[in-house]
Amino acid sequence: MITGKKIVSQEQVMILMEDVERLYGYDFTHYTKASLSRRINQLCLLDNFASFAELRYRVVHDPEYLQRFVEKMTVNVTEMFRDPSFFAHLRREILPKLRTSAFIRIWIAGCATGEEAYSLAILLQEDNLLHKSLIYGTDINPSVLEQAKRAVIPMANLKSYVENYQLSGGKADFSSYYTANYNWVKLNSTLRERIVFASHNLVSDASFNAFQLILCRNVLIYFDAQLQARVLSLFDESLETFGYLALGSQETLRFSALAPNYDQVGNEKIWRKIK
Repeated sequence: MITGKKIVSQEQVMILMEDVERLYGYDFTHYTKASLSRRINQLCLLDNFASFAELRYRVVHDPEYLQRFVEKMTVNVTEMFRDPSFFAHLRREILPKLRTSAFIRIWIAGCATGEEAYSLAILLQEDNLLHKSLIYGTDINPSVLEQAKRAVIPMANLKSYVENYQLSGGKADFSSYYTANYNWVKLNSTLRERIVFASHNLVSDASFNAFQLILCRNVLIYFDAQLQARVLSLFDESLETFGYLALGSQETLRFSALAPNYDQVGNEKIWRKIK
């Protein structure tokens, strides 16, 4: 783990965030201050910035550096069938309810490199629902979206993904879903064809469809209370009545103004919109 003295103060973090919003339209001002400060100071150490002035000059005057900056400010940690009990619950309790829909629209907000989207596509295929489903995977970070579109995963991750899949109640041989190629495996095109990866900024962009299921897991924890409320309102606007909203293990609707409109489904962090 990279450690060292703080190069950028809390006040300087907010100055830089205001620069980024003004110049590029990326609004990180409602991300938790501790998280932003930690990531910016790590970036200074990684890229050998000796002062705030050096970092600010590079971000303000080098648009190509912006992509790296955005990558470091956003969270891109994901894996296939992460939290297997969650996916087992989707299989057992949620997908059977969606079966009655003529067409199933699913939104995965903050999809990162797409592993969650492909995991859900596998669940839908095993329940014979993929042919009438469309998954939208969105993220603010363009580079991770490009990686998601390639539908490749490192061979080094495969063992843990297979274990997660089996623990989630997988019904097939996981090897039937990919083709191995040296250090990478490429996921089947039948999965990729039912996923649309696109840029979407939860901070500033509007609803773009009506969904039966929305997943946004382990993203809200990096937002302050004001932005959490704004994003939950966006999800509520985007979710059909009797649709489902899935959050991360440390996230909840319980104390939200929207709580009376939702019932929690079982022990997992999944809520059903009832009005």
